Amino acid sequence: MPTPPAAFDRGVTLFNAGHWWEAHEAWEALWLPARGDERAFYQALILLAAALHKRWHHGSLTHRNYHKAQRYLQTLPDEYRGVNLRQLSADVWTGLHDPERRPRITIP
Repeated sequence: MPTPPAAFDRGVTLFNAGHWWEAHEAWEALWLPARGDERAFYQALILLAAALHKRWHHGSLTHRNYHKAQRYLQTLPDEYRGVNLRQLSADVWTGLHDPERRPRITIP
């Protein structure tokens, strides 16, 4: 597996700090030129970050972006680029309902 680009790492750091919109922006630079599974991976991360941002910064209860992310996650393996996508998805779902539970992306 290639070394993740700096924008990916920056996005992970921002996501883990609760700066979801900024993480979304960092990953968008990678998503634009990506194709195939790589594009689906970044799209899912962007949508998960946007879901958290909309929930906790705008009060949205619809979770529309979370559900859109699921369509991309279903096309990927459980783990991609060292990220346990199934666990992340579950953690984001919990985080959308409990402000004390902040999901994190951990990469070995």
